[in-house]
Amino acid sequence: MPANLLDTALVAAHAARDGAEIARLYHQAGDQSADLDAACFFWTNAYVFALEAGIADAELIRSKLVANGREV
Repeated sequence: MPANLLDTALVAAHAARDGAEIARLYHQAGDQSADLDAACFFWTNAYVFALEAGIADAELIRSKLVANGREV
């Protein structure tokens, strides 16, 4: 998804307080990022929202943080 559409979708998901969608979108933003620090920032947010929403992707997101030395 293009960055501007992703931003718009994230704002809408936050407004709707849809934690699962917020996690999905932050995860996608991390996957699309060309900068590792930015990707890890997005994945960290995705991980927090995934944990709060109780979605299964939390462990997948965590594995990306571990692989990049951001979580142990």
